[in-house]
Amino acid sequence: MFKWIFSFSEKRKDFEAMSKKYLIVGLGNVGPDYVNTRHNIGFKLINFYAKSHSLQFESSRLGSISKHKLKGKILVFLKPNTYMNNSGKSVKYWLQKEKIPLENLLIVTDDLNLPFGTIRLKIKGSDGGHNGLKDIQEKLKTSNFQRLRFGIGNKFSEGKQVEFVLSEWTQDEKLNLEKQLETFNNLIVDFVFIGVNKTMNKYN
Repeated sequence: MFKWIFSFSEKRKDFEAMSKKYLIVGLGNVGPDYVNTRHNIGFKLINFYAKSHSLQFESSRLGSISKHKLKGKILVFLKPNTYMNNSGKSVKYWLQKEKIPLENLLIVTDDLNLPFGTIRLKIKGSDGGHNGLKDIQEKLKTSNFQRLRFGIGNKFSEGKQVEFVLSEWTQDEKLNLEKQLETFNNLIVDFVFIGVNKTMNKYN
């Protein structure tokens, strides 16, 4: 009897701990050549959040990790070091290691199909031709995870998509991008504390 009660109590504690943890993943490519490219907006956004809260990233298995304890919640920020097309391996590993439920996962990525600067938070969806999202869906065997898409536009000529996403922002884009960084910080906090549906209504 007491053994069963103890077991139930431990499971409840595990569940409560899991429900308080979130994995926020910024997608991008590792290395100085990619730092200011459009494809690395995921890295840029979570780097800004970390800097705003005086957080440091530490190199670890399959990525760099930073943790933020905020009002009883734990936000785990991940920058995979597997390169964009193999992001799923890192995401799956850290979900399991940190015992974070799928509903507390948020992937932050670029989107060619959205006008520059547009933010779209979705509960689930297709990969939209994005190789990073595609690999995550394959590794997790589901598309039912939340993703925050940041529009980078599609001002490129036919056949120049790769060059466009791997090129750096224009000066005008850089100036406008600065205005969106604080919005991203606020969105992350709302996502954690008021939930995805209310956050979608507020920012989409």
